[in-house]
Amino acid sequence: MSDLLWNRKPAPRRGPKPATTLTGIAEAAVAVADAEGLEAVSMQRVAGELGLTKMALYRYLPGKAELVAVMSDLAVGVPPERPASGWREALSNWTHDLYRAFERHPWLLQSTIGRRPIGPNELTWTDRGLTALAGTGLSGTEQLDMILVLSGHVRTTAQQTLTIPGVSTGVTEQDITAALVRAVTEQPERFPGLAAALRDPGDQHNAGFTFGLQRILDGLEVLIGRSAGRPRD
Repeated sequence: MSDLLWNRKPAPRRGPKPATTLTGIAEAAVAVADAEGLEAVSMQRVAGELGLTKMALYRYLPGKAELVAVMSDLAVGVPPERPASGWREALSNWTHDLYRAFERHPWLLQSTIGRRPIGPNELTWTDRGLTALAGTGLSGTEQLDMILVLSGHVRTTAQQTLTIPGVSTGVTEQDITAALVRAVTEQPERFPGLAAALRDPGDQHNAGFTFGLQRILDGLEVLIGRSAGRPRD
């Protein structure tokens, strides 16, 4: 598996010239997942998209698990280059960029969970986030934990707001919000806290994501301030 993800699998030296490449296979699988969802991806389906037989794909991949790992690393890509900035702006950009990666390929919410091999592109995201924290005085463990917190915030928000192909129930976030507002408006005495909040909602465009991100960064700023006075070994 690691050889596949890190492009270390040697190319066949004998036999006919390969009809495709591992990247080409992954690109075809990503296209299927984007259109129909992760469940639509199979060795048979991807082979058909490439005009190959299912058996031909086994020259490149042992099975679907490996296919999903390779296509996921391809889909997540690498973080876009950003101008140099302070840690707060850098992490804010990093978090928004990661959310956009899930927006482009919502099925990544399914394929990037659990214990699994990590590919070079995904590892680059972690490295870029840690680079933003260099020089803050945080320990390596604290830096890694912060990246996990920010990644979790992205994933939680994306799960609530994005439509995953092949999984959607047909109910949108707008439908849920409208039903909530209607229920609270009709019974304000039963839900006084909600009724008061809905009377002054403020800017609602992805508000939960932005609000949560800024509060996480506020907390990080406090931690960095404390670490500045931390005695060194």
